[in-house]
Amino acid sequence: MADEESKYFSLTEAERLRVKLEPILIEAMESRRKMSDVDDKIGALAERISRSGGLSVSYEKAAKRRLERNQLEQGIQLALERIIETGCVVKDLDVGLLDFPARIDDQDVYLCWKLGEDRIRFYHRQDEGFSGRKPIDPRDRGHNNPIQ
Repeated sequence: MADEESKYFSLTEAERLRVKLEPILIEAMESRRKMSDVDDKIGALAERISRSGGLSVSYEKAAKRRLERNQLEQGIQLALERIIETGCVVKDLDVGLLDFPARIDDQDVYLCWKLGEDRIRFYHRQDEGFSGRKPIDPRDRGHNNPIQ
């Protein structure tokens, strides 16, 4: 989505979208974890090749690992594209952090959600990060909020 087409989400819109995006985010996170495992195996294989001069290496197995990694990478890329095309911002794929552009009190903010939270409870200014999260509803002040 181009900058000039930036979308602002209401809390209701963001929450509806969050529910749809959560499984896509989980899929991307799981693929990323698997890709990291494959990368470790490829690295170990590369070291074995270096040490043995490639004499006792199964090239078929190496090609399979490379193909698996490429497929995982492509899956992650497609999942991220699906999320980003909605106007949502993926802030951290390792922990599952999504931001939804919004306006609060005539200020550009992000409605902020982290995987594991039951709903969108926090927001932060666009020039702040996760540590600047504030509760949307004062009743959420003590709930998982790093700012007291």
